[in-house]
Amino acid sequence: MHHLKIFIELTRLNKPIGFMLLFWPCSWGLAFAYYVDQNFDLFLNYLLLFFLGSVFMRSAGCIFNDIVDKDFDKKVSRTKTRPIAAGKISVMQSMIYVMILCLLALMILIQFNFLTVALGMSSMLLAFSYPFMKRITYWPQLFLGITFNWGIIMAWAAIGNNISLEIVLLYISAIFWTLGYDTIYGAQDMSDDEIIGLKSTSIKFKKNINLFVSVMYFINIFLLVCLFKDFISINFFSLLFCAYASSLFYQVIKFNRDNPNSCLQMFKLNNFSGFILFVTILTVNN
Repeated sequence: MHHLKIFIELTRLNKPIGFMLLFWPCSWGLAFAYYVDQNFDLFLNYLLLFFLGSVFMRSAGCIFNDIVDKDFDKKVSRTKTRPIAAGKISVMQSMIYVMILCLLALMILIQFNFLTVALGMSSMLLAFSYPFMKRITYWPQLFLGITFNWGIIMAWAAIGNNISLEIVLLYISAIFWTLGYDTIYGAQDMSDDEIIGLKSTSIKFKKNINLFVSVMYFINIFLLVCLFKDFISINFFSLLFCAYASSLFYQVIKFNRDNPNSCLQMFKLNNFSGFILFVTILTVNN
């Protein structure tokens, strides 16, 4: 039971926001591909597979991130109790967990076509490079966006066996969404990160952080409007899309960079935003 508790802490399975933010972009890609393919059984099957893959890969990523950051985590109040930083589990045991989870994710990946497998394998390089980015650039959130939204392209390729300009546009729009929400998330640790020398967009734009997040979310919405302009009229799609856009701007208005709880709550609201956009894209099939 004790080992299970440590495993759950390591993988953040008790904090589902992480794997949901990895899954929602996959769901968007599948929903958009379903508009073209119209194979409902395949859509549901792949939705489940991408969900499981998101849980496995996010869990592996969390453990690897904690291994890389163990010395930094000890110096940050929010992270000093994490299992590896607190010495509850060894690095070797943690790496074994990473390998098992990656193997499970691979079992999911090989269910798809060759293009999707190739895209999935290439994403591993992105996933395991990310933890090092905050040491070398003020833009680790950009790298996270490139990594976390890769599932959009994979999901489209899984159904259509190709890559289209439309899906690339959806992917780019999602990168700006991640830039926004992870800047809000990073605001929690700004004072600690500055002391220990870690970088983030939260620190780079700390004097104008609300403006930066606003611009990121605006670009996300603008690109989505460009992509879905043919579906915008007085209809259910437009109503849901307005709800999605409103959820983003509500975050900008409500989050306070000096209040870590406020940052965390507004960050978590993106689970709702991701779900709403998924339902919004599904309505283009009606």
